[in-house]
Amino acid sequence: MAAAKLEGIQACVFDAYGTLFNVAAPVEKLAGEIGDKAVDLAPLWRRKQLEYTWLRSLMGVHADFWHVTREALDYSLKQLDINEAGLADELMTLYLKLDAYPDALEGLAALKKKGKRTAILSNGSPSMLDSTVRHAGMDKLFDHVLSAEEVGIYKPSRRVYRLAMQKLVIHDTPSICFVSANTWDAQAAAQFGFQVVRIARQSTIDDNIPGKPARVITSLVELAELV
Repeated sequence: MAAAKLEGIQACVFDAYGTLFNVAAPVEKLAGEIGDKAVDLAPLWRRKQLEYTWLRSLMGVHADFWHVTREALDYSLKQLDINEAGLADELMTLYLKLDAYPDALEGLAALKKKGKRTAILSNGSPSMLDSTVRHAGMDKLFDHVLSAEEVGIYKPSRRVYRLAMQKLVIHDTPSICFVSANTWDAQAAAQFGFQVVRIARQSTIDDNIPGKPARVITSLVELAELV
């Protein structure tokens, strides 16, 4: 039986990293050079990247996502004792051209065919998002590409979720369907008031924090039928 539709959705707003784009792709592409430690590098880099956004937000010491991503990479390489010259620069360059997940283009195209407004709401800096969205051929599929840099703090700050409402000129939080693969992001957006669809890119369960997604899907192709 198909899941019940979400009512009153005016726009679908997407997280970017880990939801539309595979953040492990840079390490996967250079795994042959990195060797056995590649399997540990990708998750450590991602974990530290997120931790640094949260810590900087709490500390009130903001730096843009490019800077945070490089800090997290440098830590991870040092922690794993990976010392290949030029590797960090090469990984960062690849981060500007992340691969989209195979279902992303099809799912977005289906939404646009239904006439739904779409946006990205991401921690990524504007230049990072512009590069990755263009590389993935998605630049015509979004009405807005919104960066947390506009408010100077990272998700899950309510200021970031509020930015989507302001830019889309939507006044009722349930009118936005927010889509994320990150449990903490999905749940924070739900607690803010959005109707949230979590895409299960990994076999994870909801965190023990406020907010629960309205639906959980396994492919973005399913989304158009829900809205």
